[in-house]
Amino acid sequence: MAARPELIAPPEIFYNDTEARKYTSSSRIIDIQVKLSERALEMLALPDDGVPKLLLDIGCGSGLSGETLSENGHQWIGLDISQSMLDVAVEREVDGDLFLADMGQGLGFRPGVIDGAISISAVQWLCNADKSCHEPRLRLKAFFGSLYRCLAKGARAIFQLYPENNAQRELIYDSAMRAGFSGGVVVDYPNSSRSKKEYLVLTCGPPSLSTALPKGKDGDGPSDYESDVDGEETMVYVSDRHRPQKRQKLDEKTTGREWVLGRKEKMRKRGVDVPDDTKYTGRKRKHGF
Repeated sequence: MAARPELIAPPEIFYNDTEARKYTSSSRIIDIQVKLSERALEMLALPDDGVPKLLLDIGCGSGLSGETLSENGHQWIGLDISQSMLDVAVEREVDGDLFLADMGQGLGFRPGVIDGAISISAVQWLCNADKSCHEPRLRLKAFFGSLYRCLAKGARAIFQLYPENNAQRELIYDSAMRAGFSGGVVVDYPNSSRSKKEYLVLTCGPPSLSTALPKGKDGDGPSDYESDVDGEETMVYVSDRHRPQKRQKLDEKTTGREWVLGRKEKMRKRGVDVPDDTKYTGRKRKHGF
């Protein structure tokens, strides 16, 4: 299994001049980026009205994924934390507007101006504390909160990502849910250790019939790593967490005198000091007194 670059060094250090050029010149990586970007663009489900859309490419690198957006007639803005990657993108004369930016500090765009966003293998970097001032939960909150504000209502954001484990997966998805997004996870080729790809599909706004998740693919597909991290198949669906929890209906079995006495006896056996039982124990109280 190939080493995870986010565990080696921060992105702005790992993707130096040498690594940026090596990354961009690899025919294998180019092929993977094209396929993943086309899949992300497909899941954006942009209206086919002939009008170019303004899209974000978050963690755009040297512009490989942005070229797919350009080829499909869209305008795009690319963000990346690696100056070396952006320098290569400039040399390649990509069509997008490029910005050196740390997505963990939030996105500085006006509200509602972006028609959609894609990100290929970038968001999991926010789960690492590369500096003493970095707190992954706060960085994810800043990122997803600012992304939600700059997206148009009903717009989608597609994140292809490689969470290291379930804890990291939960952290990312929970942060997106708390920012106001609805959506969930789409997994392509779930039965293939080499080709399995995980996408977080988010919609700006509450769940509705129009925000149904696209279906995952099955069969052979592109692969960035030789195998998935730990073979875990557990998926977390963000849309399910928007449903308010029903209050548990209390009945006589959990409020009566016998139940109260039983609970107090258990506490005594554990060595907890509880008040003595009296004729008033477990009795309903009158309101206002």
